[in-house]
Amino acid sequence: MISRIKQGLLFLFGRYKEEWNREVEKLLSKEEYKIFNEMSEYDRIHSYKLYKLVCADKLLGSKEIYKKLALLHDCGKYHASLYRRVKKVLIGEKSLENHSELSYEKLKNIDFELAKLAKVHHSSVDDIYIKKFQELDDK
Repeated sequence: MISRIKQGLLFLFGRYKEEWNREVEKLLSKEEYKIFNEMSEYDRIHSYKLYKLVCADKLLGSKEIYKKLALLHDCGKYHASLYRRVKKVLIGEKSLENHSELSYEKLKNIDFELAKLAKVHHSSVDDIYIKKFQELDDK
């Protein structure tokens, strides 16, 4: 519950810092960076914070693909309002439930391996890397 309150406050008051782009640009290709910049401000903040958690993680920190996944896993979300995001958590929101599939579609012709990971980033899978990624994403 506390993490959901923090997410709401971040949505309302969070600001993406332009200096973060220097780090993001070094990791992502030009095509990937374009997709990242098309994401909503909240999703870019969330993704950058997740990227920092992945970098610091012992299991995922040495894997470039999981760093990229952190930045692009939610690229299939549109600029959803706080209302839609709260609705998704409380009762479900069809327009946000397929964001993993939409992320896959955006990424599949750029980096197929990254696209496959984006597609399953909320799925139940027996993969220790994805499970760890999900744990960090839920923080």
